[in-house]
Amino acid sequence: MPRKAPNILVIQADQLSAKALSLYGHPTVKTPHLERLADGGTVFDNAYCNFPLCVPSRASMLAGRYANALQVWDNASEMPASIPTVAHYLRAANYHTVLCGKMHFIGPDQVHGFNERIVTDIYPSNFAWTPDWRAGERYRPTGINMRAVVDAGVCVRGLQLDYDDEVEHAGVQKLYDLARFNNDRPFMLWVSFTHPHSPYITTQHYWDLYDHDAVAPPATPAFALHDMDAMSRWLYYAHGRDLHEVTDEHVRSARHAYFGMCSYIDDKVGRLLDTVQQLGLQDDTVVVFTSDHGEMLGERGMWFKQSFYEWSSRVPLVINIPGFQPVARVAALTSLLDILPSLMDIAGPARGGGRLETVSDMDGRSLLPLMRGDGGDEDGDAWNNQVIAEYTGEGVVAPCRMLRRGRFKFIYTHGHPDLLYDLEADPQELRDLSGDPAHAATASELRAAVLRGWNPDAIHDACIQSQRARLFIHQTTAGAPNWAYRYRPDDGERFIRNDSAVGVKAKARYPYIEPTPFRK
Repeated sequence: MPRKAPNILVIQADQLSAKALSLYGHPTVKTPHLERLADGGTVFDNAYCNFPLCVPSRASMLAGRYANALQVWDNASEMPASIPTVAHYLRAANYHTVLCGKMHFIGPDQVHGFNERIVTDIYPSNFAWTPDWRAGERYRPTGINMRAVVDAGVCVRGLQLDYDDEVEHAGVQKLYDLARFNNDRPFMLWVSFTHPHSPYITTQHYWDLYDHDAVAPPATPAFALHDMDAMSRWLYYAHGRDLHEVTDEHVRSARHAYFGMCSYIDDKVGRLLDTVQQLGLQDDTVVVFTSDHGEMLGERGMWFKQSFYEWSSRVPLVINIPGFQPVARVAALTSLLDILPSLMDIAGPARGGGRLETVSDMDGRSLLPLMRGDGGDEDGDAWNNQVIAEYTGEGVVAPCRMLRRGRFKFIYTHGHPDLLYDLEADPQELRDLSGDPAHAATASELRAAVLRGWNPDAIHDACIQSQRARLFIHQTTAGAPNWAYRYRPDDGERFIRNDSAVGVKAKARYPYIEPTPFRK
């Protein structure tokens, strides 16, 4: 651990599954810069998001609290400005905090404690993407559908390339500026990209890194609709899987492009790390890499996120602290909630002030004891080896929650049968043990735990009421006001502001590809 308060660089990807990375055993994807970051750092083998959707996951991560405690239900929910975030806590420790890139804040507070924000967001900041459970699972405010898969392939340019190249440039330039003009106090620079989020398109350079014929199909084939659990059936229709025929070649092309997108992000990680080294800051800068959630990538016939299955809910998490000899890999169950208390733990003792005190409840735990190999938490207690994720967003019509404890994963879908998986014996999550008498005690114990402090009836009513209010406001005002963060004068009009994501991204693809028509 550095003797003085270290700088902190957080690099975040979007929709990057841990299971798609060589760090976690993937045999194909090439990410040498993430391998470099992991060398001398700690890889968390079982890190989870706490909500497999962008806005709630990021709000939860920044506040260190479950999304339901923040009343952030979906991708059009506003996190109150009165919630302290990691930026507030680090500012209290005399850090200069900078946000560069996507964070998908909703509402008028577009900084949530950061001293500076230096790039606008790629997605709407208003209530345009509010779900409507009353309309059913087919209601798709983002326009999500399987064109992302059936039209996958090579491009020269796309909207997400525009955005992430801008984020990288701004992030690198900010590192130069912080080194030159902000050397009287430490900084936290949070650089957040939108790759490898769908659609699955990449440039020829990154496509050519992989042999198309060697791109393996999903390990778990598609389920018939009648064999799906309730949440997966909802997502089948919510993702428009009935509107297109998805062939094996479509799947191979989408996976191929996704692998290229992962390598694209890896190169951006490399350039940020190279800049830190060029500036001579490598011995004074903690680097964290993670993602907001994963990506199903065709496993079980499913795509995108919004699911509690491993490809969607498992995220990469790597922490590299200079001058600290950590455990190389941690198998304990961890989550994005743990990032805030970990950064507080890094900032507090390093500045000689002891642990930073919180001013509100905190659901996460510092990861530093696990990195030291203590096997406990910051209070010296045994590590509570469980994580919780929840889902109340677009694509479902009732509250859903997941508990991973030890080897077992329990999934609760309100009003529908439970699911129980033994991930050690069944890593592909194919055998539901919820009705097995031999596991009845485990199922009962985990069901009680997943519902503790979380009332699904009350959550359901709160979601419906919130949706009604936000839909009313959005329809009444035609999407005004536009709260998009403006760093450049025209940022209120750039990227996606009041439209479906799919349509805007399709128009920005070059050369333009006519979207495959929906099946009649």
